[in-house]
Amino acid sequence: MAKYSYQGSAAGSKVDGTIEAANESEAAIALKRRNIVPLSIKRITVENAKKASNDASSQQSLMQMQLFVPQVTLSDLVMFSRQMYSLLKAGIPIIRAIQGLAETTTSIKLRDALTQVGSELEKGRPIANAMASFPKVFSKMFISMVNVGENTGKLDAAFLQLAQYLEDEQETRKRIQSATRYPIFVILAVVAAIFLMNIFVIPTFADMFAKFDAELPWTTQLLITSSHLFVNYWHIIILAIVATVYALNKYVQTSKGKLLWDQYKLRLPAVGSIIERSTLSRFARSFSMMLRAGVPLTHALQMTSEAVDNAYVGSKVVQMRRGIEKGDSMLRTANATKMFTPLVMQMIAVGEETGQIDNMLEEVADYYEREVDYDLKSLTAKIEPILIAIVAGIVMILALGIFMPMWDMMNTVKG
Repeated sequence: MAKYSYQGSAAGSKVDGTIEAANESEAAIALKRRNIVPLSIKRITVENAKKASNDASSQQSLMQMQLFVPQVTLSDLVMFSRQMYSLLKAGIPIIRAIQGLAETTTSIKLRDALTQVGSELEKGRPIANAMASFPKVFSKMFISMVNVGENTGKLDAAFLQLAQYLEDEQETRKRIQSATRYPIFVILAVVAAIFLMNIFVIPTFADMFAKFDAELPWTTQLLITSSHLFVNYWHIIILAIVATVYALNKYVQTSKGKLLWDQYKLRLPAVGSIIERSTLSRFARSFSMMLRAGVPLTHALQMTSEAVDNAYVGSKVVQMRRGIEKGDSMLRTANATKMFTPLVMQMIAVGEETGQIDNMLEEVADYYEREVDYDLKSLTAKIEPILIAIVAGIVMILALGIFMPMWDMMNTVKG
């Protein structure tokens, strides 16, 4: 039996001491039996051999150029959460797990963040506080879940819940991307066709019409005018488009602009209902996860309002939190938002009456995801008539603007 010194967290407080065990894993398991989450375990007879390596790793991360580095993706966070769960479940100390994952992850930003988190853990900081220094990597909800797991001694379970939640979120996003790929491709093809016709096709016909000095209908004059603008003022058009996109992007980044844009997205034809139900599914699942982890109700609502990724829905969740703080029931505050269907309201009522609101919220999330699946399957059928109408409109304008004058000229020549 060897003697090990350890640093750990028990009920949110830092603890340290010594323990005898056959190896580090056995020491970690023994500490977990005492409800101590091990942060670091070191054999007393061994010097801190890893210190130089950690310092070199930290120096390397500081030298890493952050500009143009890809953001941390959902896949990266899913993999990290899964691996953390497995390592902690196996009794690996947190610092060792973090340092190991920092060396193996392919995401540069996640690697740098984990390296710094490992350094902070060695200084005795709680893991949730260390992660909070990287808001672009770990969301507030992620940090809150880790904090709850750390305080309750169930950090491995917290990472498992996060992995499952992020996997569901990733799957939903993939389904939406897959369903919208075809409509987006068709729209881009139509836009490209309009540009090519205005730049190459219509000018050729315009020259021919000018040679015949024919009297042109208003549709032809409109096409020739638009083509003239594209050919001669393309740089101004591009500048105007870029300036408009930039101005709109800046406006959307403001609190008022983001609120209006997120509200408008929920009302978009064909896709608005998908965005709304997907957002409500995210709300229900994240809210359920936090309640199940033991996060206080009002704090869970606050964290969930930031996790839904929609300012308008987030404002409604904040409205729910304020109602509960005033003493209103969950059912009453949810009904006041006007966001949920009567069926969902009944499910919330049952959950509140039975004291199983977290389970019912999970059912609500599943219900909305089934609705999203149905909407995605019928999305193409909804959008196809719109796309056909657009293409038909373009063909009609070309027929009236190009071919009609040509037929008139041919008839004039024959006559």
